[in-house]
Amino acid sequence: DRGFPNRRQFLAPFQGARYHLQDFAGQGNDPENEKELFNLRHASLRNMIERIFCIFKSFKTQVEFVLVCAALHNFLRKECRSDEFPIEAVDELSSSMLPVNEDDTFEPIIQTHEQERKNVNA
Repeated sequence: DRGFPNRRQFLAPFQGARYHLQDFAGQGNDPENEKELFNLRHASLRNMIERIFCIFKSFKTQVEFVLVCAALHNFLRKECRSDEFPIEAVDELSSSMLPVNEDDTFEPIIQTHEQERKNVNA
């Protein structure tokens, strides 16, 4: 996880702060600052995702999961019309669009990946 840079929709754990769940196990090992708290939450979520992927290793579960996803997708498309989001056309290699600019207006602004990383890191 720490090998990936911060990007829109992904925040990497903080370097130089405890990360692994066993580092927080036991009495008196609570997070000491906001970076450790973020890393604890990140590690907990990662652990849960890894457990879910272990469940999906069986072929029978994979087949059932695909069917459940298709049924859920069809249900949501039919019943939840108010939750539709516009599809953004984004060229991943050149730029990304953000929904709000510095003036808090809803005109999209185009940023390079380097600008995006600086904003996310900030």
